[in-house]
Amino acid sequence: MPKKYRLTKIADRNTAKPFLKETQFEIDYQNTLNPAQYEAVSSTDGAYLVIAGAGTGKTRTLVYRVARLIELGYDPKSILLLTFTRKASREMMNRATALLDNRCAKINGGTFHSFANLTLRRYAKLVGLDSNFTILDQGDSEDVINLIRAQLNLTKLDKRFPKKKTINSVLSLSINTGRTIEKILEEEYPHFYEFADKFYEIAKLYEEYKRRSGLLDYDDLLVYLRNFLNDKSKSYVLTSSINFVMIDEFQDTNKLQAEIVYGLAQHNNNVMVVGDDSQSIYSFRGANFKNIMNFPNLFPDVKIITLEENYRSTQEVLDLGNHIIDKAIEKYPKELFTRKTGGELPAIIAATTENMQSRFIVNRILELREENVSLNDIAVLFRSSYSSFDLEIELNKANIPYQKFGGMKFIETAHVKDVLAFLRIAENPKDVVSWYRVLLLHEGIGPKKAQSIIEKIMSGELNIKSHPEKVLDKSYKENIFNLFLCLHRVFTSNKVPAELTEIVLNYYEPLFKKKYDDHNKRKKDLEIFINISENYRSLTSLLADMALDPPRDSVADVAEEDKEDEYLTLSTIHSAKGLEWHTVFIIHAVEGFFPSGMAYSKIEALEEERRLMYVAATRAKQNLYITYPMNIFDRHNGMTLSKPSRFISDISEELAEEWLLEEDE
Repeated sequence: MPKKYRLTKIADRNTAKPFLKETQFEIDYQNTLNPAQYEAVSSTDGAYLVIAGAGTGKTRTLVYRVARLIELGYDPKSILLLTFTRKASREMMNRATALLDNRCAKINGGTFHSFANLTLRRYAKLVGLDSNFTILDQGDSEDVINLIRAQLNLTKLDKRFPKKKTINSVLSLSINTGRTIEKILEEEYPHFYEFADKFYEIAKLYEEYKRRSGLLDYDDLLVYLRNFLNDKSKSYVLTSSINFVMIDEFQDTNKLQAEIVYGLAQHNNNVMVVGDDSQSIYSFRGANFKNIMNFPNLFPDVKIITLEENYRSTQEVLDLGNHIIDKAIEKYPKELFTRKTGGELPAIIAATTENMQSRFIVNRILELREENVSLNDIAVLFRSSYSSFDLEIELNKANIPYQKFGGMKFIETAHVKDVLAFLRIAENPKDVVSWYRVLLLHEGIGPKKAQSIIEKIMSGELNIKSHPEKVLDKSYKENIFNLFLCLHRVFTSNKVPAELTEIVLNYYEPLFKKKYDDHNKRKKDLEIFINISENYRSLTSLLADMALDPPRDSVADVAEEDKEDEYLTLSTIHSAKGLEWHTVFIIHAVEGFFPSGMAYSKIEALEEERRLMYVAATRAKQNLYITYPMNIFDRHNGMTLSKPSRFISDISEELAEEWLLEEDE
């Protein structure tokens, strides 16, 4: 008698609900994980939002859930885990494989873009694409846009038109956030708002160019995937094969990515997103804080699981972090706690000047070294890259090796280099390199003309010692006359470096605005440079400190030059997210700097600044120092900033010690 077989659809098999008793699992999930982690790991069918507070084992939870689903008998290929970086994806896959076995390596894992690429190639016919499409990287996209920019003769307009990088950034931000080009220009580049119609024209031609040439850029990968998922009849072949969707760092998703998550899970509603609303700090990249707040409205009966046990910090550090975020207007309530003991209260330190703040940090770092705390275990965090410029100089003086992450190092920023070139010419009128840089800033001066002028300077035919009326004839344009006049004033003046820098900046400002599309963001660096120059009595000493012991380019450079196996970390808070150190310094916690004065006009922006402070504070494992200068002049607003950040101004003595640093008599 022939055997009878039961036929089961693949989709039905994937959604079967195997059951195992806890004693039948290879991994002892219940005793290995804390109760909240175990709840998240053992939850299967349905929609879940896991609010994972800082240091609460978010990655561990996802890894164990992958292992458990596979132990339950689900096909690894029916499990999709999306992350934001390849590194995070590899780490999770490797950890899951080490925890269980090689089946974990067979799950669908990767970044949003890598998953989109594979999916679009696999279902190219359904999507309406050639499977051999070429992907444009950011540089390629900018080059195509520059080609279109030139074809439209936009460089010949009466007013300067933005550069290719700016255009690409605006178009990309519009696609990823759903905001109009006008809105983005108004908020980010108001000086280009009048060109909104030209941006739309470029966008249209850019799309036509890509379509003709079989090209997709990074944004297209997400747009095509989103559109494919929105067509349920076509995407069923994909969504029916995915039984579980898991998303890491959901608070960092933009509008487009959130729509993709919804589309991927629409077939069976088995979705778990993991993230922390309190660590949503990437709005400048298009991330939307509302995605994680509104997630419970996307799927039926969403269950919220909160991870609150912290494995990183002392309770004293956590108490301060809890206090900072507790004031947030919109949040998922949580109270981080730890079983670690032996912590000390964080310290809030007011310094009379910015330079005193820097010297305190240097001295404390040297003390920590004596206490056997490695430089590798110490970080200085800041809201904006320019905040560390004064500190970098003091670190170089103390011969403390460091590596900076996020933003440019002080003397590597192009606009600071420009200003230094003017001052170096005043110090040494035959500095050919600086002359070349300064001359090329001027309209109508190319390499050939610059070289001709430099030759006359070197021969003594031209100089800045004399008034330009005495050395320049009528063959030189007005801009060269004004340049020589500025340099003559600086060269012949007996003023202190800060005043000389002011003369240069007054001349440089229109050149600065023409050269950099994002000059409104860069101008703070120049204000900080003036603040630094105020610490010097001679131009020679200022320029010497700028040139000596330049910041290292890599960890390898530090090891090679100084024979050190450790280095201090300087980092923007955005670049420090997800990391941790024994001791953390948060600097410039003063109103106008942190929160940024640019955030004052929007509640949403101020709330993100609060989350930034929370992220910074929760990087510390043992010691936390929050410092601020009480006397720092903001030239943009014409005022002296002295008030401590609103995020720390109301902290009680039970939460932190407060100290005042003053110069010794």
